[in-house]
Amino acid sequence: MPHVLLTGGVGFFGGILKRHLLRQHYEVTSIDRVPDPSWHPRLTKITGDLRDPWLMNEVFERARFDAVFHCAAVLAHGMSIDEQDLWASNLGATRMLAEACRDYGVPRLIFTSTNCLWASNPGHLISESEPPAPAEIYGRSKPAAEEILARYSRYMGVVVLRCPTIIDRGRLGLLAILFEFIHDGKTVWVVGHGRNRYQFIYAVDLVRACLAAMRPGESDIFHVGSANVRPLRDVYQAVIDAAGSSSKVRSLPLGPAVAAMRLAHRLHVSPLGPYHYRMIAEDFMFDTSKIQARLGWQPTLTNEEMLVQAYRYYETRREEIHQRENVSAHSRATPMGVIRLLKWVS
Repeated sequence: MPHVLLTGGVGFFGGILKRHLLRQHYEVTSIDRVPDPSWHPRLTKITGDLRDPWLMNEVFERARFDAVFHCAAVLAHGMSIDEQDLWASNLGATRMLAEACRDYGVPRLIFTSTNCLWASNPGHLISESEPPAPAEIYGRSKPAAEEILARYSRYMGVVVLRCPTIIDRGRLGLLAILFEFIHDGKTVWVVGHGRNRYQFIYAVDLVRACLAAMRPGESDIFHVGSANVRPLRDVYQAVIDAAGSSSKVRSLPLGPAVAAMRLAHRLHVSPLGPYHYRMIAEDFMFDTSKIQARLGWQPTLTNEEMLVQAYRYYETRREEIHQRENVSAHSRATPMGVIRLLKWVS
């Protein structure tokens, strides 16, 4: 079976991809800056930084890889962000990895990118050909990493999968704030009318896209995302109904709410950054027709179905989740900061 290298294998999506690959009998070498507590006879675990040239040489000398899945990234979540580390990691690690793939003849590199390349309501489905327009450092780091990889596409097949927010059981981060409000029967607030549609992607659907991208072929960029996207107000209500919660969905006025979010971000008292307060009341959806036509990929779960699954996970592990440390940002609950004041008055 193929031997693949996976970066970010301890992260939320990296962990899901790792487990699926192992179930499919792949040999997996996983690299992450966080120690990996999992075990499998076909899993090789490496704790280290992708920017370390000695480590990279050792990894690629040790095994011949049929493909590399580059899922590692430093995120811009939380109230304190080391922007220098984020930029150096997301670009430096990508460059080092691409160089190693070139030098050691890896035929295929699959990179998970993001919808944070855009931070405005385009009024239409976003296709792969549209130029990025990011609003914050994480969003800027991803197209810069894509540009680096494009320069190596003459040496290997490079496939970029741009995905919206990845949802599955165990997805927490900012979602844990929504889930806590629902669990405690508090008002779930939308900004503006709440009729905006914002696309997610089911983690298992993204896994399927990653596996499809392993097929031999030219370098390319594909957008993935859910289908039949309903307004956020309706999606939240579906989770409330499934939870049997007494929460109600209510609206905050758009202008004052966004102004308050901007101020809270500048004061470093909110986990919501520029991307969040610019997109919180906007529509955003990827056009996924290209990957459906080229690779035969189709999404399965809707936004509300995957969010209900994620809430069930939170509900059954709530106490343990709020005690987690030394796990990826998406696998722990993001501190509320000033949002806790909103919960107290809800």
